[in-house]
Amino acid sequence: MNAYPQFYDLVSRRYSCRNYSDRKVPEDLLVAILDIVRLAPSACNKQPWRFLVIDDAAQSEVLRKSYSREWFDNAPVYIVALGTHDEAWHRGFDGKDHTDVDVAIAVEHLCLAATSVGLGTCWVCNFDLAIVKDGLQLPDNVEPIAIIPIGYPVDGETVPEKKRKALDDIVKWGKF
Repeated sequence: MNAYPQFYDLVSRRYSCRNYSDRKVPEDLLVAILDIVRLAPSACNKQPWRFLVIDDAAQSEVLRKSYSREWFDNAPVYIVALGTHDEAWHRGFDGKDHTDVDVAIAVEHLCLAATSVGLGTCWVCNFDLAIVKDGLQLPDNVEPIAIIPIGYPVDGETVPEKKRKALDDIVKWGKF
């Protein structure tokens, strides 16, 4: 039974796109997506994030040097999700920093918003942090958490079959 057919459809269509067309992404569409990101929840509403839109050749080259995969090079736009640890909520009894959790929630909002308007995205976390920090001249208190290439998938691109664990494998009721 599917109680949320529209949302289920949206989530089912989101995938890690690794093949982008050269079609330009309109700035107003990026702004609309980033406005959805702005609405993401965060621990104690601290919003310890910034999102840097990269669409020029020089800055794109910095990102490409930080993650050298051929598919990554063909994205027309990148959004760098940045964490500001000094702004984040830290759990009182053990000091756990929730920056990464909060940024992850916002990035998933970004990915779903992009999917809803026909754009493809992919989370990239396996990049050279020093290259990104230095190349983009980021302040010391700002950490790049993820790079999200964003663009229109090439014509004919299809959503791959999702391979997920069964619900019974991931949900426990009342006790582990």
